[in-house]
Amino acid sequence: MATDEGDEGDKTGPVLIPFIPFICGQFLVTEQPCAASRYDENVTMKFLVTGGAGFIGSAFVRQILATRADAEVVNLDKLTYAGNLENLTSIAADSRYRFVHGDICDRELVRGLMRDERPDVVVHFAAESHVDRSIHSPGPVIDTNFVGTFSLLDAAREFSIPRFHHVSTDEVYGSIDAPHEADENFPLKTASPYSASKAGSDLLALSYFTTYKMAVTVSRASNNYGPFHFPEKLIPLMISNAMEDKPLPIYGDGMQIRDWLYVDDHCCGIQAVIDKGRAGEIYNIGGNCSLPNVEVVRRILKILGKPESLMKTVTDRPGHDRRYALTSAKLMGETGWAPRMTFDQGLAETVEWYKRNPEWVARVRSGEYRKFYETNYANR
Repeated sequence: MATDEGDEGDKTGPVLIPFIPFICGQFLVTEQPCAASRYDENVTMKFLVTGGAGFIGSAFVRQILATRADAEVVNLDKLTYAGNLENLTSIAADSRYRFVHGDICDRELVRGLMRDERPDVVVHFAAESHVDRSIHSPGPVIDTNFVGTFSLLDAAREFSIPRFHHVSTDEVYGSIDAPHEADENFPLKTASPYSASKAGSDLLALSYFTTYKMAVTVSRASNNYGPFHFPEKLIPLMISNAMEDKPLPIYGDGMQIRDWLYVDDHCCGIQAVIDKGRAGEIYNIGGNCSLPNVEVVRRILKILGKPESLMKTVTDRPGHDRRYALTSAKLMGETGWAPRMTFDQGLAETVEWYKRNPEWVARVRSGEYRKFYETNYANR
């Protein structure tokens, strides 16, 4: 279990795992990582998914309904700027799917859903997840990510929901010096209101296992990418700007290193935790591909046939973590999961999706997004 650096219960300090050099995206497996291991096709398994209209949540909903014959999904989403029901058009008419428009901070709504739906598992994606937004306006981040998580946990406890899975981020480990990687025992070292709120909600979720014996699991994933990604994060922002020959804002020297995980691989990892993970445990989910941001941008430009002159250096973000790195050895060893999508293939498919869907991009970039984009980048 991850602990804060000041935890008196662990005198040994963090476990520093040597990083083994690799070529991005060459780790492939033949096992089908999304094959469910514990279900009966004659018995329905009901998922309550929070934030299921967002980028990762909607990918999970689509994947669950496509890969599990036993699944029913109730999707609770507030539909903030990043929540988009267009992401779920392909399954909207599925009789096993129901959408509920609401806020996880609405405790009576959440209690009512837990009482009436009696899900077998809660999969909690709903979060304010953009670091820059958390810096400009931390209040909503704390409310949603911490208070909202409490609302869900307490209602799940009250109605004895069998499983609760909390989706988190590698950002809680903070910047990690090379050549080390964080395992699940690595101390937490947050650098933004966003990562602090996620670290707090992780610990809150795990406390419900320790105190109330709830079957809680936590997963911490590296940077996701793929189709339907709202264009404020690095890859979709660079793709959408480059397609319009607009400047590509690069924070500082662009050498911030991130591990990249294709969204469907992430969702398969979550399924693996739900099917085979142990209650009270944390599982890292990484993509086995660490690259500097500027290199990711160069690859996008190469795919699109655009010049590198579109890149524009802007003032770096306050408290910008330099390097994220985590190991997924625990998840791989316990469940057999591994990332299947190579980065180059996943990036090419993602770019192609954005090229085929300019109307989707135009719709999501209007209104709320445009105001934020101008506020964040205008004076950099």
